[in-house]
Amino acid sequence: MVAPESLTALQARRIALLAQGFGDRRPSNPGKSHLKRVFDRVGLIQIDSVNVLSRSHYLPPFARLGGYGHADMDALAWGRRKHLFEYWGHEASLIPVEHQPLLRWRMSRAEAGVGTYSGLARFGREKRAYIEQVLDEVRRRGPLSAGELDQAGKGAGGWWGWSDGKRAVEWLFWAGQVTTATRRGFERLYDLPERVLPPAVIETPTPTVEDAQRGLIEIAARAMGVATETDLRDYFRMDPTETRARMAELTEEGVLIPVQIQGWGKPAWRHREAPRPRRVEATALLSPFDNLIWRRERAERIFGFHYRIEIYVPAPRRVHGYYVLPFLQGERLTARVDLKADRQAGVLRVQSAHREDHAEAQEVAPALAERLHDMAGWMGLSGVAVKGDRPLERALGKALG
Repeated sequence: MVAPESLTALQARRIALLAQGFGDRRPSNPGKSHLKRVFDRVGLIQIDSVNVLSRSHYLPPFARLGGYGHADMDALAWGRRKHLFEYWGHEASLIPVEHQPLLRWRMSRAEAGVGTYSGLARFGREKRAYIEQVLDEVRRRGPLSAGELDQAGKGAGGWWGWSDGKRAVEWLFWAGQVTTATRRGFERLYDLPERVLPPAVIETPTPTVEDAQRGLIEIAARAMGVATETDLRDYFRMDPTETRARMAELTEEGVLIPVQIQGWGKPAWRHREAPRPRRVEATALLSPFDNLIWRRERAERIFGFHYRIEIYVPAPRRVHGYYVLPFLQGERLTARVDLKADRQAGVLRVQSAHREDHAEAQEVAPALAERLHDMAGWMGLSGVAVKGDRPLERALGKALG
């Protein structure tokens, strides 16, 4: 057996950053082609409905590109010529359309009642006739929202207030029998995949389960650069046993290279094409759901950064704030800021700003101020307002002028 490659923790961090698209030169006028490259690089981006700042799926491309047009993202995801489709990848996600065949095994399992929420699987078993009626209605009248179905029903107290119609289209969505044609506000409009996805995707033969899972793990490995087994499994939320089996096959093929990383304390693998940069220079505000940090244990392992989202924590018990974005500066996470878009006042509000113990407020503030100014402009806000008397808040107020 060949001994694993050895990497320092810093080398692993640099590989991970570059794999995620940090360290690249930002384009002066980012457009659709740049957005496509972001998705091709990271594999998928998680969707989240919280809108105190911005819908989360808009933020990872901004972190990598700067001020691209929101309309370009909407066109790729929900326009007539789609580059992206919605499905359960890493939670609800936007995924390049060419990867749709790699997820058909998951759709087939969902149709069989495996791999969905238990309540939704039960609904699928017990209400199959009703689901077929809903599918027929989408076929005849789509695209439709759940509320526009003739037999939508009324929401109940549980299940997020979902009606039977919403449960039916969500079961069909899991099973791949409908997909998101577009969105109205943040409301999904459902239609048949053959009327939404490009014909070339629909006509692509369905790969075997094993080939599809290998494909997903390779996408994850390429997007992370270096990763543990649990990192790779989490990227597309796959089964542990199947993940280990596919990883063994990819290792045998030379796609995954075993590595030993100082301080990680567990086996890891490098994608064979992952470059080893000597240095990475990047500044970016990261969504709580950014691919770089969405696995909190990995963020702690790579950056020494303990991070928990506090949206669901009662306000008096929050440590850093409601919607907190870590700040990437150079090769480290140096601060975290609680942000809110005050659209009525037209300003981006910094509710709180905390520096990390290893960082100095005077060194963080100028770079952070620049990115906050960029974000405000991208969001159509006139400026940035900072409150608080912590060292970073004071330094940030001065840096913003």
